[in-house]
Amino acid sequence: MMKKTIATGTIALMLAGAGVALAQSAPPRDGARAEFSAEDAAAFTDARIAGLKAGLKLTAEQEKNWPAVETALRDLAKQRADRMNARAERRMNRRDNAAARPAPDAITRMREGADAMTARAAGLKKLADASEPLYKSLDDDQKHRFGALIHMGGRGGMGRHHWQRRADNAR
Repeated sequence: MMKKTIATGTIALMLAGAGVALAQSAPPRDGARAEFSAEDAAAFTDARIAGLKAGLKLTAEQEKNWPAVETALRDLAKQRADRMNARAERRMNRRDNAAARPAPDAITRMREGADAMTARAAGLKKLADASEPLYKSLDDDQKHRFGALIHMGGRGGMGRHHWQRRADNAR
């Protein structure tokens, strides 16, 4: 009985100590988010694409259809980076010119949102078109892995990937 009490106390102290250490090393919660550089974004895109390809374990015949998929994925990643940069620039301009320029009205925001959705939809359609020949050549196990791996890397690590998240929300 005494051993259990000592073990429980030791575990509790270790967990409390770990919690304090994590709290001290945690980033501030003032709403600031870690900013990724263009190099970071490119590295993550490279890693996700390499992970997809490695996970599929393509045959030599299937490899022939890979370049179109990779190009479409890179194009989507670039489009997303461009949208993020434009959004950040608009935010900065709004902050700098808050008094000089009124906020856009509801109709303007709807039109801008529709234009952005149209651009994302076109990019996703290009990915689907580019992926179809490869997908048709995959066996059932590869198709299962394709479905799982194409969704990896979103918020929370294993959520839907950025090139799919917005289109899925439109359903």
